[in-house]
Amino acid sequence: MAHTVPEADRLQDAVRALVEELFAGERPFGIRFWDGSLLPATVPSAGTTVVFRRPEALARLLEPPLDLALGEAYLAGDLDVEGDLEEVLAVLERRADRLTPRRWIGWLKGVRGLKRGLARLGLDARLKGRVHSKPRDRAAIQHHYDVSNAFYRLWLDRRMVYSCAYFPEGDEDLDAAQEKKLEHIARKLRLAPGERLLDIGAGWGGLVLFAAERYGVQAVGVTVAEQQVRYVREQVRRLGLEDRVEVRPEDYREVRGRFDKIASVGMAEHVGRENLPEYFRLAYANLKPGGLMLHHVITRGPVPGRFSGELASGEFLRRYVFPDGEILPLWTHLQAAEAAGFEVRDVEDWREHYAATLRSWVARLNERFDEAVREVGEPRARLWRLYMSVSAYQFAAGHLAVHQVLLAKPDERGRVELPRSRAWIYTP
Repeated sequence: MAHTVPEADRLQDAVRALVEELFAGERPFGIRFWDGSLLPATVPSAGTTVVFRRPEALARLLEPPLDLALGEAYLAGDLDVEGDLEEVLAVLERRADRLTPRRWIGWLKGVRGLKRGLARLGLDARLKGRVHSKPRDRAAIQHHYDVSNAFYRLWLDRRMVYSCAYFPEGDEDLDAAQEKKLEHIARKLRLAPGERLLDIGAGWGGLVLFAAERYGVQAVGVTVAEQQVRYVREQVRRLGLEDRVEVRPEDYREVRGRFDKIASVGMAEHVGRENLPEYFRLAYANLKPGGLMLHHVITRGPVPGRFSGELASGEFLRRYVFPDGEILPLWTHLQAAEAAGFEVRDVEDWREHYAATLRSWVARLNERFDEAVREVGEPRARLWRLYMSVSAYQFAAGHLAVHQVLLAKPDERGRVELPRSRAWIYTP
């Protein structure tokens, strides 16, 4: 009678062959299979393990793009990483030249017969209508930001600031780093009592509340995320700031007013390349002559990623995390701003700060992961842990950057009231 290799052994042999070729001479993490058997790391100090909980996870890797396949397997719990996810990503990128789609599928040809269907988890965005139309943008924003205020409260700082923090000394905790970021923005804008401040994409109100409390401004925040509007209004009442802070459920295209200063922090990623000219034109129209705008946005980093095409398509991020979001080169923002009439007065890159911010968020989420699961379910909690870990790696590796751009609207005589040096930003 012919000997038949058991299915589990055949699958493990396929993975072993993949790992041995892909990580020849360097195997910095172990791999544990669904039956508990372990393919150990070759690096003695390695403490990270990649876990295949079901053989179907292997079959999903045959379905390009690879980032979507890996991401969906992770959400479902079929694929896991125990330890440092960023370490795994770094090693995979160093081996990117070996990870062509043809070779990847060739390695895993032995698992083609497995059932590959992914159970619908209900986490993907299903948007309708024209891209970056007002209704579709509203749905895209609500998909990400209206998850649960209680969920975000588990791992954000006490002010609920969901954007890059500022770690000038390097040893700040998250609360201090976000406070320093808000102070840094306020100083760049030269906020003064009685001025009118517009915050486009106000989030959970961190900046408008801070500016009203510390600088005595009249602040207006706009956001189309319904849960954020409710949260900010509650905080305004709690702090007794009804006479100084207003939050409106408005799209940036609906704002009409006259403001001394404008801030947009982590919002322009949702605007889209085609709408950037309108975004800056409307901001310019709402800003008083001589006024300042702080434009804070994620951009493409200085170091191109080594993954592309079917290996890293961006489809996972678009489908599950930031639908219709676009990360553009810095020059596209500067070009659109200048075309609208703005003068670029200062540009600062904070990408290392965002890596630190994201790592802090992941650590805090992991500390309260059981609570997060109870609040939003395990797949969604795993989704946030995955996307923030991957993002931290991308900022640290230089694939992403984040820029703060200080823009000015000169008055009719070309004047902008700014000191001649940048010392005023840093000196109290």
